[in-house]
Amino acid sequence: MSTPQTSAAAPILGHSLKHLAIHLITPLLMCLGMALAYQGAFHQPEPHHLKVAVVGTTPQAHGLAEAIRAKAGDALDVRTLPDRTAAERQLRDRDLVGAFVPDARSPELLVAKGNSDTSVVAATAVFTDVTDRQGVPLHVTDLTTPAEGDPTGQGLFFLLVALSIGSYASVAAIGAAGAGLSLRIRALVGVAVSLVVSVIGAVTAGPVFHVVDHDLAAVWALGWLYSAGVVLIGIGLHTFLKKWTTLALMVLFVMLNFTSSGGVFRPELQNGFFGALHGFWTGAGFLEGARSILYFGGGAGLGGHVLTLVVWLLLGGAALVAAALYEGRGRRPVEAPAEAEEELEEAVAV
Repeated sequence: MSTPQTSAAAPILGHSLKHLAIHLITPLLMCLGMALAYQGAFHQPEPHHLKVAVVGTTPQAHGLAEAIRAKAGDALDVRTLPDRTAAERQLRDRDLVGAFVPDARSPELLVAKGNSDTSVVAATAVFTDVTDRQGVPLHVTDLTTPAEGDPTGQGLFFLLVALSIGSYASVAAIGAAGAGLSLRIRALVGVAVSLVVSVIGAVTAGPVFHVVDHDLAAVWALGWLYSAGVVLIGIGLHTFLKKWTTLALMVLFVMLNFTSSGGVFRPELQNGFFGALHGFWTGAGFLEGARSILYFGGGAGLGGHVLTLVVWLLLGGAALVAAALYEGRGRRPVEAPAEAEEELEEAVAV
């Protein structure tokens, strides 16, 4: 026969387990999302229409291009160019990954590593195979000059990571600690916080680690534009999503953002889904814009990348307008202190 204490303990235990299970939903969804996003984006990098060229107008040059094209299929987009000047121009415009200059004794591959080091590795492998069959070494010439503190060009990607985490974690702090403030005040705080985040990113990437060794002000401006977009979108969404805001921002600005930014692999080495996101996602806008500034003299599509960041900032403005209308009707949900603290802890932990 059960005692009164045993009977009372059973529903308490059941309630505690149910409460625990509900709180485990968020980290498990984060685990699933990160696994799907990162493994889906990076698990099997293969060339897809990797743009390369053979330089020359001779029958031999055209024959080599045709042979590579026939062997590679859709993996490579092979063209011929009349001379080295045309090849260098297309590389600086970021229309090519590599341009092969045939020579019986000293064949050369022109590349621009500032565009993407991993894509250059893939192009180098293609033409190394060609020169190995000729029995001569391949000389690789990089038209871009890496920063002193960023020889692989990966430092800009980690700057993107820092800006992203600082931005969406700040949204959780504003939502938790600033719940009693009006939306206008929260938005102004968000803009100010994004300024601080961008300054921290610029200082660490510039004078501290020398990832950015020139045009620091331009890269900082891109960083502020990027961070402000993330923060304002987050503040707007927080009105509707409350404790689920952190998960939503992780999906938008980590799972889909880092994987499509081009920081590890550009679209030509990814599957179609993440390659397509690269064309309009905000992380790609910042990263490719910074590359254009640092390695390609402010050309190579910089205007389009800035436009991408502006569009995302406008989306943040639209989210704020929607939140203002919602809150103006007296339907702003107020989080309990425990929920707000939990949300903040999740964001900081991530």
